[in-house]
Amino acid sequence: MTSLQKYQGDVRKLVVAIDVGTTYSGVAYAVLDPGVVPNIQGVKRFPGQENMAGDSKIPSILYYRRDGTMHSAGAEAAQPGMELEAEDEDLQLVSWFKLHLRPERLDSGEIKRSELPPLPEGKTVLDVFADFLRYLFACTKRYMCQTHASGESLWSSVHDRIEFVLSHPNGWEGLQQGKMRQAAVMAGLIPDTLEGHERVHFVTEGEASLHYCIRSGLATDVIADGQNVMIVDAGGGTVDISSYSFTSTSPLTVEEIASADCIMQGSTRVNVRAENFLHELLKDSAYGNEEDIKAMMDYFDKSTKPIFKDKKEPAYIKFGSMKCNDPKVNIRRGQLMLTGTDMESFFMSALTSIVATVQSQRQAASSPISTVFLVGGFAASPWLYANLQRELETLGLSLCRPDTHTNKAVAEGGVSFYLEHFVSARIIKMTYGTIIGTELNLMDPEHRARMHKRLVRPSGRIMLPDYFSAILTKGTRVQGNEEKSESYMKEAREVKTLDTMSAEITCYRGSKRDPRWVDVEPECFTTLCTVFADTSKVIKAPRIASNGARHYVQVFDIVLMCGLTELQAQIRWKENGEEKRGPAKIVYEDNIERLH
Repeated sequence: MTSLQKYQGDVRKLVVAIDVGTTYSGVAYAVLDPGVVPNIQGVKRFPGQENMAGDSKIPSILYYRRDGTMHSAGAEAAQPGMELEAEDEDLQLVSWFKLHLRPERLDSGEIKRSELPPLPEGKTVLDVFADFLRYLFACTKRYMCQTHASGESLWSSVHDRIEFVLSHPNGWEGLQQGKMRQAAVMAGLIPDTLEGHERVHFVTEGEASLHYCIRSGLATDVIADGQNVMIVDAGGGTVDISSYSFTSTSPLTVEEIASADCIMQGSTRVNVRAENFLHELLKDSAYGNEEDIKAMMDYFDKSTKPIFKDKKEPAYIKFGSMKCNDPKVNIRRGQLMLTGTDMESFFMSALTSIVATVQSQRQAASSPISTVFLVGGFAASPWLYANLQRELETLGLSLCRPDTHTNKAVAEGGVSFYLEHFVSARIIKMTYGTIIGTELNLMDPEHRARMHKRLVRPSGRIMLPDYFSAILTKGTRVQGNEEKSESYMKEAREVKTLDTMSAEITCYRGSKRDPRWVDVEPECFTTLCTVFADTSKVIKAPRIASNGARHYVQVFDIVLMCGLTELQAQIRWKENGEEKRGPAKIVYEDNIERLH
């Protein structure tokens, strides 16, 4: 693998990649000095983890006081005795908060929002996310100041020139990115200005993991022109699956060869199934109370689950004292014995879903795949690794896994993503377009069937609503700087009404290759965002309708920059034969109200 290139910028900067995971989080960074090769480093020392120097992750948990202020977070919130302190001070524990941010459509049958650990009263998921970002950022500052020579001086030289990379699951979209940027503002990472917003960059966990595999040397044997790999990033909340082709080795260039997938089958699902099992098993036992089951689940998560490897061997959960006995449910001397078969049942859904998704993505890929890399915290599970390896071997796929530090892949890969951008092309996951009116064509039976919906425009044209105009279709491969556009025309009787425009960008998630009418499958069309733009400079051509009425016509293009990890938009028009452009503000669903 070639080394990183010298930083070409004019001034020193800092890039910080923050991976907020469902169960664990990590941070990596690189100081960018002009003319110097950057060094990607992880934050390896966090408050409350001083006895575990070198660990690059902390639990994604927080304790809140009843007045809404944060009491502790990360490793400090997991220290021995914290549960007693929480009980004495009436603190509220918050965990798995990241899952509250997920898109509603993402495997909602597997995880119901009501089943997630609750957020503190009066707090939104953005409040909690912002508090945790603020904490991680403070930890990063402390680590750099304590670790680097002249650390305080180094920090003061970059504190207002920090670029942030925030990672997120493959299945998250613009709405979730917008909320994460808003949380970064609330956390004080960036100012709430256009320049501040531009300092936040997004990368999918799958793409960050690819960068980590390349950068760490894991992919050395498969990096060759035309070779293809699949990344399975198995985390706490999600499993992200992505496929790539190495199209060039010098310079290294990678293209996505199938639409990335995200399934809600991370390690937290194992816990949920185990807890449901314990409630059912112990419903008639003296140990079926919430307090004992909580103690069992704490031990299960930290000790039983991570070492389980074979259904032939029983597993044990310690709780209570040596006096705890109930032979009917296999409890002896404060230990609950589970059969290996029972333990395996907690994991099986994850394995089945991962294998099915790997098969589906492999079939959809534009070229054959032979190697799969397994990374992420859940990748450390010996049972998952052994069984996934066996299942994939039957499909002719080889599985590789880092020996250590699977938890730091996304954070360190996020810094590499910012510096190198290996991925030059991505596959569009769904069809994007906008809903417009189309001119009535009596020769078309679909038009005749909708005659009752017809509208008359100022020009006298008869239009039918609910027509879907696709700008970008599912499965299209787009380059990082590629644009897709469609031309549109607006009519108005009053010229001033054409000074601004808004257009809803709509996603089609159905199976049709060329969807036309929204009323055929209304459930498959969802509003992704609304594009707002100043069109006062776009020419408004006066026209006279057939009935003599004066009106104005405006023609412009909606341009989507869609090959990046974050959707961007512009308005484009012609003025005296010259192309002009204006920025368009993209506003996601639940932020639209704030504009009016």
